[in-house]
Amino acid sequence: MNSSRLTRIALGAGATVLPALAAVHAAPVISTFGPLRNRVMPRLSGQGRPDHVALTFDDGPDPVSTPHFLRLLEARGVRVTFFLLGSMLARSSGLAKEMDAAGHEIAIHGWAHRALLLRGHRATYDDLARARDAVAETVGTAPRLFRPPYGVMSTSAHLVCRRLGLTPVLWTAWGEDWRARATPGTVYDTVTRDLRGGGTILLHDSDCTSASGSWHRTLAALPAILDRCEELGVRVGPLRDHGAPVDRTP
Repeated sequence: MNSSRLTRIALGAGATVLPALAAVHAAPVISTFGPLRNRVMPRLSGQGRPDHVALTFDDGPDPVSTPHFLRLLEARGVRVTFFLLGSMLARSSGLAKEMDAAGHEIAIHGWAHRALLLRGHRATYDDLARARDAVAETVGTAPRLFRPPYGVMSTSAHLVCRRLGLTPVLWTAWGEDWRARATPGTVYDTVTRDLRGGGTILLHDSDCTSASGSWHRTLAALPAILDRCEELGVRVGPLRDHGAPVDRTP
């Protein structure tokens, strides 16, 4: 579901929601538009120091697919940030502990993969708090980072993140690997088209909200993406090592 569709839903969410309040709630949807976000919201975009690229994965932990990614990352000596869904964590807590023990950064993608524009303030708080607490209970450390489903924030989500001590982070490059027509080649091409030092890459280690089997294409594309980062002379790691964005204003 694209951001314009989500905005229309939010602004016409029913007679009980005043249009002005709906507009305020949906105002942060502007951050969905990558070029504008990358230019004026570098921290939200996940921009960091220019000698580093943050590699991130959404929608796990998935007992079918995630172990394949963990083995490849271990073989390459790479640590990443995993944005976990609480609903997936509840079914695979042992796998989440393995991810944490391997040195990967654990963050949250919410409890359920549902657009925040369709949630009120209380529902947003309950969803994020439940996911945060589940991660803290599982790995012993409360997560610091949050990525909203579909990359769409709401005013309520920003307020809830502040209350829960979470920092929202989106991305500067993605693979569109959730699509049924994706191939390893298209995933690689789409990521590297926008790949720059200081950027954040979004991929998926699970197909729980994507086309069935799509993770196979992501996994197949990953070695070439890592090779390309080496060619660019940037180190790949988690967001915790990403540093602050550099001011490129002339």
